[in-house]
Amino acid sequence: MRLTFAAMAGLLLAACQQAGPVPDAVFFGGTIYTGVDGAPTAEAVSVKDGKILAVGKADILTKTANASTRLENLDGAFLYPGFTDAHAHLYGIGEREMTLDLDEVASIAELASVVGEAAKTAPAGATLQGRGWIETHYPEKRFPNRGDIDPVTGDRPTVLVRADGHALLANTAALKASGIDGKPKSQPDGGRIEVGKDGLPTGMLIDNAMALVSGLAAKPTPDYVDEAFVKGAEREAHLGWTGVHSMSVNPAHVPVIVALSKAGKLPLRIYNAVDARADFDPNSATFKKSESSLVTTRAIKLYMDGALGSRGALLFAPYSDAPEITGLARSHEEETLAILKRAYDAGIQVSFHAIGDKGNATVLDWMEKTFASVPPEERARPGSVWGDPRWRIEHAQILRVEDIPRFKADGIIPSMQPSHAIGDLYFAPARLGPDRLAGAYAWRSLIDAGSIIAGGSDAPVEQGDPRIEFYAAVARKDLKGNSGADWHPEQKVSRSEALKMFTLWPAYASFREKELGTIEPGKDADFTGFTKDIMTVPEAEILTAEPAITVVGGAVTYKQAATS
Repeated sequence: MRLTFAAMAGLLLAACQQAGPVPDAVFFGGTIYTGVDGAPTAEAVSVKDGKILAVGKADILTKTANASTRLENLDGAFLYPGFTDAHAHLYGIGEREMTLDLDEVASIAELASVVGEAAKTAPAGATLQGRGWIETHYPEKRFPNRGDIDPVTGDRPTVLVRADGHALLANTAALKASGIDGKPKSQPDGGRIEVGKDGLPTGMLIDNAMALVSGLAAKPTPDYVDEAFVKGAEREAHLGWTGVHSMSVNPAHVPVIVALSKAGKLPLRIYNAVDARADFDPNSATFKKSESSLVTTRAIKLYMDGALGSRGALLFAPYSDAPEITGLARSHEEETLAILKRAYDAGIQVSFHAIGDKGNATVLDWMEKTFASVPPEERARPGSVWGDPRWRIEHAQILRVEDIPRFKADGIIPSMQPSHAIGDLYFAPARLGPDRLAGAYAWRSLIDAGSIIAGGSDAPVEQGDPRIEFYAAVARKDLKGNSGADWHPEQKVSRSEALKMFTLWPAYASFREKELGTIEPGKDADFTGFTKDIMTVPEAEILTAEPAITVVGGAVTYKQAATS
């Protein structure tokens, strides 16, 4: 029998593939989105030594396997490039699993009830700590105060951190133990002690004022720190994250992270941005090459202002619902420019927290001043340490419209968390008024101006779920499908853009776009799988897709249990 040309070509292709490298694993049995512009979906991907070997048809790639190859059947799941959370707090995510979680509290009355029950069983003499409350949807329509929790906590110091991490509620016992129960003689720099009509503290401490009660917390033991990181990493993997850009990392925690990663206890890629203070030293051991291939530390984190919900975000004009307040400046120019210059000269990336319009404009100003300190010809020189800084503004939530093009012009990356927009819609209009909403959470405008957006979650401030973040980016509605009248639906993004926000663009924001972010031969084999196709299902169904499989460097870090 004579073979057709197509049949002969098929045999030759199969022979060539059999003669090539034998894969360690082949993932098949589902639909694979490569994340490559214009590329069709694929049926299978093979992996060798943690790298992608080939992408294509299942019947062809499975034939390249031998007895030692691991065949991973996706069972109809949809596979995407590995999702990376470009802004989260890994230690805080783990701590949320280990402390009093107030995320689900729905009123001040319920807050007092939950805290009262926890106080009954807390160890004697220990400060009661919790996190996650947010009053913006409470029926009481106000911040809680110490009078709400004093009756259920008594003389036990109690500190309850707001969901945004930029404010806390302390009871009277905690205020007394910290020496701040009387009328404040002054306000801390970059912080605010809220006071009532009587001039006495209400128990609410904003931003830098939170440090006044920090001495009440027990110093975490090494075992506690380890457990927090392990629990945080496990949660991330189970949700579908293959990597996290971990923000505000304690420099002392970097060797802990490296050791846990080397021991195989942290199943994800970690890109650290460490807290930088006035004595920041870019030549310290913190920034040396990691002993774990999954951990990189080459960024610092700074704070310009606070959060919008607790009115710490720095605004040009007063808050619409609090005309005596314009927010808080947590950094000062002279000291901060010195830090920025040291980072710039050492090739250290800067991640700068800014939420308010004045906060963002000020950070842009300071970054521009730093870049201008080096002549353009030096910056353009091949191999220059100043040539590709990829500095970031974390959150970039409230922008003046005229500042939006500056991100692209300056090469500054807006690192944004879509869930903030669908949570903040309950209070942002009241805080800002209608005019300032034009530059609020302006994803579409930033992308149209040429920027990329590194998408994250800000967990534990938010839930930290990639499905919620993807949904928020493409729907710009809350989890029930609602949106405010002035919430600018035109700022939502397409699904292909949303996919990039959590895959390719975080890779770029961490200098790894040649190794991560798409499913292509030669790149690291990081994949995220869901049970539904988030690229095509109705918006609301994105939230019901379940994590099916998470893969880092070809190793399965999470897989949904088979159902009978």
